[in-house]
Amino acid sequence: MKRTELVAYLHDFLGVEQYQDYAPNGLQVEGAEDVFIIVTGVTACQALIDEAVRLRADALLVHHGFFWKSEPLPIVGFKQKRIKALLANNINLLGYHLPLDGHPELGNNVELGRLWQLEDITPKEGLLRLGRLPAPVNVDVFKQKVSDSLMREVLHLPGGCEQVQTIAWCSGGAQNAIQDAMAWGADVYISGEVSEQTTHLAKEGGIHYFAAGHHATERLGIKCLGEHLAAHFGLEHHNIDIQNPV
Repeated sequence: MKRTELVAYLHDFLGVEQYQDYAPNGLQVEGAEDVFIIVTGVTACQALIDEAVRLRADALLVHHGFFWKSEPLPIVGFKQKRIKALLANNINLLGYHLPLDGHPELGNNVELGRLWQLEDITPKEGLLRLGRLPAPVNVDVFKQKVSDSLMREVLHLPGGCEQVQTIAWCSGGAQNAIQDAMAWGADVYISGEVSEQTTHLAKEGGIHYFAAGHHATERLGIKCLGEHLAAHFGLEHHNIDIQNPV
């Protein structure tokens, strides 16, 4: 398919115009006009770009791309090396950040809810979600379920009751929304990262907090997006998971 067709489809499918983001969503580095092979991954690091080169990709789709608001503007150092590799191999780079967190069909947050088999999932403030387990379970049992599903041992900051059922979550670095989760009556709040004050907020607020990993909670959306494009347009798709302990 044509690059312009792919970019236009993703713009509409992901509802890019609904979001005010910290980086541009869409085409970030222009490459081949025709796209047959796509590679997906969480972050456009050098290791992922090298894999895209090895697989002769025409397009690399990521959740974390380039040109963040807090990022220095000069294209030097590792940024120069990454962009040079993309340009030298005629690879398009497309990045989708908040639109991929919030998408109702294959976004990171809806996929996490499916992964944990939650019911009555309700979108809340911004990208956050609230759902329920079919029945109350011991918090350690649910912690193990989350750890197993993400293939990563979560950090548990205890603060609530032993039995849990109502779960709030948001992928990535949304630990500061723990007070919103408290207000909704959640027994557990899950996000990717953790801050120093999160320990005290969980304990004093009567809620369990799981820091499940920024990378781990944001692997699903981009993989599902690649699978969707492959099925919809007949593209060859490779999802590459560059391990990240954070």
